[in-house]
Amino acid sequence: MRLCARHLLEAYDLVAAEVGVADLAPHPCPACGCRVGVHYPSGWLCADCEWRLGDAPDGELQPVRVEVVYYVRYREQVKIGTSANPRQRLASIPHDEVLAFEPGGRRLEQRRHAQFAEHRFAGTEWFAAHDALAEHIAALALGIDDPWAAYDRWVSRRHAVRG
Repeated sequence: MRLCARHLLEAYDLVAAEVGVADLAPHPCPACGCRVGVHYPSGWLCADCEWRLGDAPDGELQPVRVEVVYYVRYREQVKIGTSANPRQRLASIPHDEVLAFEPGGRRLEQRRHAQFAEHRFAGTEWFAAHDALAEHIAALALGIDDPWAAYDRWVSRRHAVRG
């Protein structure tokens, strides 16, 4: 079916009003930090967590528990640890860089410690930098510019699931 430009634009507007148009949001999502939004005639929703852009996150939200395995670098060593509150935990650990986060708790952390045990400093959660560990961290960080943004998205999704 061929449409003139005017009718084509009207049809586009009807479809866009119903399904929205994904685009770069006017500002990062206040709940998860995502930069991509879906634009509807009534406003923007975050493409990741579906938070309505323009609404302030509710200060009365109960905290959610999102356990992560974290990978931090200090000089030539890498620490593999776990925390349900990584901001607080990492504030107390000397490190030069947060390399990656991986969703998971103590059992996953123990598996990673066993996986890289050959390079572990005895009695610690610190490991000598080596190729296998670097490859694992690179795979976790693939497509993620900021590990904290990924963590914020996981927290936001947990809030969304909880309702």
